[in-house]
Amino acid sequence: MAPGALGLRSAEKTLVMGIINATPDSFYPESRIQAPTEALEYATRILAEGADLIDVGGESSRPHSQSIGLDEELQRVLPVLEALSPLDAAISIDTYRAETARRALHCGASLVNDITALRGDPKMASVIAEAECPCILMHMQGNPSTMQEAPAYEDVIDDLCAFFEERIAFAVEEGISEAALWLDPGFGFGKTVAHNLEILRRLDTFGQFGLPVVIGTSNKSTIGAVLNLSADERMEGTAATVAIAIWNGAACIRVHDVKAMARVARMVDAIKGQERYE
Repeated sequence: MAPGALGLRSAEKTLVMGIINATPDSFYPESRIQAPTEALEYATRILAEGADLIDVGGESSRPHSQSIGLDEELQRVLPVLEALSPLDAAISIDTYRAETARRALHCGASLVNDITALRGDPKMASVIAEAECPCILMHMQGNPSTMQEAPAYEDVIDDLCAFFEERIAFAVEEGISEAALWLDPGFGFGKTVAHNLEILRRLDTFGQFGLPVVIGTSNKSTIGAVLNLSADERMEGTAATVAIAIWNGAACIRVHDVKAMARVARMVDAIKGQERYE
């Protein structure tokens, strides 16, 4: 197995997860990487820019996207993972399919990022339990093709807390160590702009679970809605969301613009731990 992502949990700094989308249709074009040689060059660069781990995905989960088949997903991600194998880096596989996760873990991945929180494939939990690898449990209301059709909650934070409580219990029952779990509130996944902003305001609520919280706000439509900007003009808005998320307890930020957001993370980390500079 590649360098363990479990060991990253104890890091004193906020972790930066750089994104590689092995897809032709992800919403942010600069993250689209399909040629293995291009993937290696890109990964090498973002690691130098401050990425602590790299998230590789083969299926777009943007709003209104359509699912692809297992074979196509494997054809997209496995060559990329093989190309990244020379790197001394923790690699995450962004998938909800057990077979993709199993093969990715054998190909160098050390963490599974499941947008369905183990609901998308009944075999996923056993794959993760057997591999004894970390897993990100993300909240999503609906699925990518329908999630933005009138999402609604009684209270978005209370509802997410109930969801995480149930998913954590399920994962543990399936043999996954609770210490291996990371939580992602699913910013932009079945939420309105108001829901997403409330998640950032109250992100520290999820600290009650004692598990690392991952947040992925990078260049998303909520930022575009607030600032009236296209996806390629949202860096400053992303920086604001990243800073607030870290201040409110995020342990890991999932971002496209690694160089800029790693600098934001280091600055917020310094403010939070200012005694080191006294």
